[in-house]
Amino acid sequence: MAFFRDVHEDIQTVLKKDPAARNSIEVLLCYPGVWALIFHKPAHSLYKHKLKLLARIISQFARWLTGVEIHPGATIGRRCFIDHGMAVVIGETTEIGDDVTLYQGVTLGGTGKDTGKRHPTIGNRVIVSSGARVLGPFKVGDDVKIGAGSIVLNEIPPGCTVVGIPGKIVKRYGESTEDLNQVNLPDPVATELECLRRRIVMLENKLNQINKQNQKGNEDENI
Repeated sequence: MAFFRDVHEDIQTVLKKDPAARNSIEVLLCYPGVWALIFHKPAHSLYKHKLKLLARIISQFARWLTGVEIHPGATIGRRCFIDHGMAVVIGETTEIGDDVTLYQGVTLGGTGKDTGKRHPTIGNRVIVSSGARVLGPFKVGDDVKIGAGSIVLNEIPPGCTVVGIPGKIVKRYGESTEDLNQVNLPDPVATELECLRRRIVMLENKLNQINKQNQKGNEDENI
């Protein structure tokens, strides 16, 4: 059955991506992200069959049990990895592709009281790091990496790295997102400060040269 296939894939994904995971039994018993996805599957099916109250009850029970809040209307692809899981929120019209990684504190939400499609569409092989927020009905392309604490409010093309508040693209078609590296991400604020520092040094050097030339000119006039 597709249900058991998907659960098996979710467990294998955890074993592949989390070095702390030792075996399948441990993952099944101790990883809340896996259980959040397990509960989401029947809840999503009930939601599609218009049994929305029952679907919401299941999703709220899963939220209480795992700390992960997934609206039953959300569409989630295969081999999704929700690491740690606490405080992850996935909105009703969110669409998530395959092989996506979500760390703790991630929000895939909306920006207001709009109706219809109001949550993001996440492509394949996307990494959303700890505490990041992706807010609005836009698309995040395949192989995108979103840095910790970032707030993304606009569409992101495939293969980009995004950091900051609001999120800015700092790399296009860079290193593969498969390394799960959340540390060696560019810092756009630090980059801007470094550019300003270099500019100031250059201006100071020019000012010193002008002062020296003026001083020399004054000495020549005195002679």
